[in-house]
Amino acid sequence: MNRLSLYHSLILGICIAIAGISIGLGFYKGRAADRYVTVKGLAEREVNADMAIWPITFKVAENDLASLQQGVDSGREAIKIFLLDAGFSENEVSFSAPSIIDTEAQQYAGRNESKYRYIAEATVTTRTGDVELVRKTMEDSGKLIGKGVVLAAKSWENPTEFLFTSLNEIKPAMIEEATKDARGAAEKFAQDSGSQVGKIRNASQGYFSISDRDRNSPEVKRIRVVTTVQYYLVD
Repeated sequence: MNRLSLYHSLILGICIAIAGISIGLGFYKGRAADRYVTVKGLAEREVNADMAIWPITFKVAENDLASLQQGVDSGREAIKIFLLDAGFSENEVSFSAPSIIDTEAQQYAGRNESKYRYIAEATVTTRTGDVELVRKTMEDSGKLIGKGVVLAAKSWENPTEFLFTSLNEIKPAMIEEATKDARGAAEKFAQDSGSQVGKIRNASQGYFSISDRDRNSPEVKRIRVVTTVQYYLVD
């Protein structure tokens, strides 16, 4: 074999070796890419509501519309004064249009035993960031009865709402907490399987849920988020 042929054989051998190594590395990387674990991380917090919406609904019954309107105006004014005396500001109090029922216009008017023809239901709504003042004033709302205001029964259509509006301020910290929780779960899995946790393969943030801590404490909210993270496993 002459020198040129030997040179060509050497080059060919090197190329084959490099190709083999590349195929081996590709196979290894492909296997490594298939080795990952999917875990979930949880973060929970309890926070106080920072916004309250308190509707006070009352009823007025009269036989003529003029007297009915006077009754509505009188009830609104009495509630407004009550709220202002409690410490709320005027721009936190608003009125809604009253709902009026003509009892004689009802389908079964002949069976109506009410002595009044017109019944109005009106609502005065307080919207404020002073949640504690709302809770305190709600306890004293029975005083309105002594002022001649006929309070309506609680309605599912106009419930008192306690809201938390500052979610964006705590989102980053909660996401970080949930991710750390997911990492801890992945490390435990890797330890049990004789592996180590590598880089993140994929991650998705779940939605934030806000609920009452319990039915008796609607002003205290429980915030919850779950993240789903995939980590590579390495030897």
